[in-house]
Amino acid sequence: METRARRSLWHHAKELGRNCKVTERMESGRSDQKTPRLYVLLTARGGQLLLVLAIAVLAIGGAIGGYLFGLDLIHHDLAAARERIQQLQPENQRLKKAIVDQNAKLVELQTELTSVQAALRAIAPSENTYNVSPNQSLIVADGHLTIGLIGSPTNERVNINVNGKQQLAATGDVIRIALDPSTTCQVGVQSFDMFKAVLTASCAAVKPR
Repeated sequence: METRARRSLWHHAKELGRNCKVTERMESGRSDQKTPRLYVLLTARGGQLLLVLAIAVLAIGGAIGGYLFGLDLIHHDLAAARERIQQLQPENQRLKKAIVDQNAKLVELQTELTSVQAALRAIAPSENTYNVSPNQSLIVADGHLTIGLIGSPTNERVNINVNGKQQLAATGDVIRIALDPSTTCQVGVQSFDMFKAVLTASCAAVKPR
């Protein structure tokens, strides 16, 4: 009886040992099943290569995307610039026309100025000297005198109007006029012919004695 009991206990222990080993194997299998496949792939040598390739592809893709985005911005800016240029073309044409008109007006004014200067030189060839035609009057000496030639000169004399007073004078004569106690003026006859008389006119302050 004792021997049978021992055999029964040994057999029972053996079965328990087998069950423990099976349980350990099952637990180990379950543990292996719980490990992610992606982790396994990435930790393997080939997985690391795939990771590097994926990062490289992402970097290249990002660079290409940034480049395309930059090109799109440049294209947009160029289109906006062309549109702005088209909008400014009418204003540019208007300004060009205004400049052309102003240049033409400037040329016209320059021509008029040249004509006036020529006329002034004909009347006053030098300072305080005036060419006076028959029946013409001039305001001279800073507005102090009005001189005029009455009719055409004769062979010997000219009839000069000085501030409303007629004076007969020959070549070389000087007519003196006292405007007031502080100012005196004089009109001289340089020469004359049938068509004009060359007169001088000036005024000066009287020096106190």
